[in-house]
Amino acid sequence: MDARDPELTKELNATLHARRELGEEYESALVDSFLEKVDQRIDGVVDRRVRRQLAEQQMVSARGARSPKSTDSFGERFGFGIVSMVLAIPLSAIGGGIAHLPGLLVAWAGIVGVNAFQAAKSNPEIFRGRRHRQTQDSDWEG
Repeated sequence: MDARDPELTKELNATLHARRELGEEYESALVDSFLEKVDQRIDGVVDRRVRRQLAEQQMVSARGARSPKSTDSFGERFGFGIVSMVLAIPLSAIGGGIAHLPGLLVAWAGIVGVNAFQAAKSNPEIFRGRRHRQTQDSDWEG
């Protein structure tokens, strides 16, 4: 028997001792009683582990933690913003020069769209509405 659970070791020893004293006619009842105690012990351990894991998941969700991605570093986001702004200058000149104000608006709509897509990809929570966050907050309270 593994010595990690001294209570179960005591229970097993007591069961074996009772079996010696009472005889074979009580063996089935003694074994069933011991197995029920083992089942209760296993259920307790599993319950504690499940509760701990659920609590950890709730903490991760509450903090809004995301799994780290190689494309999610500050430097890469900053670089994407700089490149976007650098490309915005010639795109604005071309769009404004060819189609005047409508061309300029289309160029900037594209720039904003690409940046919004990148932001949503790297941080999906950013575009969820206030109502969604309030719903999540009220879920944690109850």
